[in-house]
Amino acid sequence: MNTSNSEIIEKYLDALRKKDLDAAPFDVHIRFDNPVTGKGSGADDLRAFLSGFLPAIDEIRIHRHVCEGEYVVTHWEVEGVFGIIPILELFRVRDGLIVESTAFFDPRPILGS
Repeated sequence: MNTSNSEIIEKYLDALRKKDLDAAPFDVHIRFDNPVTGKGSGADDLRAFLSGFLPAIDEIRIHRHVCEGEYVVTHWEVEGVFGIIPILELFRVRDGLIVESTAFFDPRPILGS
């Protein structure tokens, strides 16, 4: 049985929820972009960034996935010390791993703006 691309994204979000980034299905060369870090690459760099936020996360809620081929757009939100932050994230999945991630959200609660 093949794992669908949306299930791969749910594995990633579940890894965030459980605060276990080793379980996140990232390709070693993942490329990522978000309003806090800007553009970056590499699973180790992404895990390092995300690990700083794990203590601030209380809950993650997935609202919907929209899938087309290798691409998954996920509307989700994180709740924690910064309040509720809605996120729209575009993922590219290949061979069961996330190879690209571009997140869109308002960074002001995180940055204190």
